[in-house]
Amino acid sequence: MFRLTRPLLQQVVKKTTGITGLAVHANPLPELVRTYESTLTTLSTIPKTSVYRQSAEALTKHKLDIVESANGDITSVERQLDEGQIEESLDIAKDELKVAENMLEWKAWEPLEERPPPGQWEYFGNTSSPAS
Repeated sequence: MFRLTRPLLQQVVKKTTGITGLAVHANPLPELVRTYESTLTTLSTIPKTSVYRQSAEALTKHKLDIVESANGDITSVERQLDEGQIEESLDIAKDELKVAENMLEWKAWEPLEERPPPGQWEYFGNTSSPAS
């Protein structure tokens, strides 16, 4: 009759994440794809020379590729992303989108308005200073 695969069975059986404040998402993969695509759209408005854009874009594209190649297999996505349950991955993706929006607002890629005071960038014995 019906043969339930593990991902389908998990979606039917899973009633809680077991994490306080983190509810089970009814359809997490499409939401995860939308969130990653929103992040990539936001990142595309940051200059290409920004190191933040380059690294965040590479990471988000990698995660999006994992989700899209899983063909709806939530267990596979959870295993490959290695961020815990799929709801946790969705939470992380939403946080990454917020950070990208904040970076866009802060314009962190622009040079400093004022030269930093001597010693501000010295830590753990590193005495080099950034170009400003």
